[in-house]
Parts: sequence; structure tokens; C-alpha cells
Amino acid sequence: MKAIVLESAERSIVYKEVEKPVPAEGEVLVKIIAAALNRRDYWITVGKYAGIKYPTILGADGAGIVAEAGSGAEEWLNKEVIINPSHNWGEHPEYQSKEFKILGLPEDGTMAEYVKVKAEYLYPKPAYLTWEQAAAIPLAGLTAYRALFTKGRMKKGDTVLINGVGAGTGTFLLQFAVAAGCRGFVTSGSGEKIEQAKLLGAAAGVNYKAQDWAQELKHLSGGFDVIVDSALGDGFAKLPDICNPGARIVFFGGTAGNIPEINGRPIFWKQLQILGTTMGTPEEFKVMLEFVNEHQVVPVVDEVFPLAKAAEAFAKMENSSQFGKLVLAV
Repeated sequence: MKAIVLESAERSIVYKEVEKPVPAEGEVLVKIIAAALNRRDYWITVGKYAGIKYPTILGADGAGIVAEAGSGAEEWLNKEVIINPSHNWGEHPEYQSKEFKILGLPEDGTMAEYVKVKAEYLYPKPAYLTWEQAAAIPLAGLTAYRALFTKGRMKKGDTVLINGVGAGTGTFLLQFAVAAGCRGFVTSGSGEKIEQAKLLGAAAGVNYKAQDWAQELKHLSGGFDVIVDSALGDGFAKLPDICNPGARIVFFGGTAGNIPEINGRPIFWKQLQILGTTMGTPEEFKVMLEFVNEHQVVPVVDEVFPLAKAAEAFAKMENSSQFGKLVLAV
């Protein structure tokens, strides 16, 4: 079968022929129709991710048809599915186990004609979505759902800030907030992306490159009940000042640096919470999909590339020029 393989630190990704996997007991072989990129995949290709091994087939997100099934998984044969990439979460919903792993490293992922996974990680593909849209859901959708609903305790009527809206997770955060009946605000370094966010239902947006971006957001919104951030860096220090009393600040990345020196007084005086999050539990994945189906959420797909041209998709992700998800058609 053809696959996108991370061969070495020197050769990055290669489109090549590899051996087709064989499912064991409780496993299935999914014929991938579409796979989606995540920022995680890019960090792996440039060596900025823990536990990198060579060779590895990349890809956490995928949608396809079950082509083969091992003993005990026959019920899934010929079913249209998406795959939960959050594996071995463990018994504690508050945090993942030491055995936790994400599909696509260390185990071979979805950027291939076939992927082998345990049947317990399969879920029916939402029937109203295209293959490309369905493939965009798993990692970003799960991350967004846990950040907003589990950690952020978002509820109808809340005022929510998505701090950096352009990536796939950012668009899901906005769509989920709007679908739940909240007022969604965004930041971006691109005026075009802010306008695109407004088309998805954002009440307003501010360019975070402006010196007074936080004051402008406070003026527009009146203050936030939930803020979700994936960058950290210097701008993170301004977030407590634009929170309402009792607000939650949730973050799941640090692309702009570390948590800066921060004034703790508004944190304790306004009873704020700063919460970290990563991926999510099997139950959260299930409930996230139910939410997607109930509200007919349509994931934002920026561009679709053939599997053979995955390098072009990675180059676009490197430039952060996309709005929504980048998808590979397999």
C-alpha cells in the first residue's frame, strides 16, 4: 500500500510503498478515504515532538471503510467509520494514563491506504458529512470539546474567547461555542481569518498584533466567562484582565512560548481558574460526536490534497496560512 512515511530526521516525509498491515484479534483494517493534518504532525516532521521514531506512518485523523476485521470485530466489516486517535486513556477521566498514546506516533497512522486499529476506537461516520469533512473531526474536535465543556464548563449564554482562531481546533472551538448558544469572540493575526470567523458566527474579532487588542476585546465583549488559548507567550499575561469573575482560562499548546510573568492578583480576586488540557476520554469522544450530529456541525476544510502531495499540505501548515483543516484524499 502507499503511505506517507517519516523515514529519518534527514529525509522527513516520503510517499512510498509499504507493507499492508494485518488485523489481529479485536482489531480492524480501515481503508482510508481521507486523512487530515494536525499541527502535531508538522512538529513531528521537524523533530520538535517527544518520542519520535523512524520509520513511522504519520496521521491521527482518518475516515474510511472497514475492509478487514480480526476475531471479535466482525460487526464493523464494511461500515463507514471515523477513528478516535486518543488511545489508552486509562481509568481516570481527569488525566491520561502513562500508557496513553495518539495514533500516528508511535503506532502507524492514517496517512496511508490502510490503517490498523483496535475496534474500540471506531465510531460511525456522520452520514451528512463528506469523507473530507468527517476526517477533519477526530483530534481537533475532541480537543475542542474537552477544552470547552469539560475543563471550561461552558454553558449557554457564556461569552467565550478563542485566542487564535485560524487552525483546525480554533474553528471547532468557535463552531461548538456558537452551536451551544454562546457569544463567541476570536483573535487572529490575520484580518481575513477574522472575517471568515464572523461567517461562522463569531460576534467580533481583534487582531492580536495590535497593541491594545486585549482592551478592545474587553470593550467589545464586556468580559469573558471562558477563554481557550493554544499559544501562551507574552499575550497570555493579558487574559486574566479581560475575564469575568469566576472565569476559566483553558490552554492546550504553547506555540508562542511559555507562560509569562503574570499578575496573580486578578486571578485570586476574581476567583479565576487556569486549566491545562490534552485530547480527551473515550466518553468525551462519543459525546462530542453526538453534539456534532445533533447540531449538524460542518467542519471547516481549507484545502484537500492528494496523498501523494502531502508535502505541499505540510508546507502550507508550516506557513499557517490555512483557515480550518488541511485534508489528504486517499
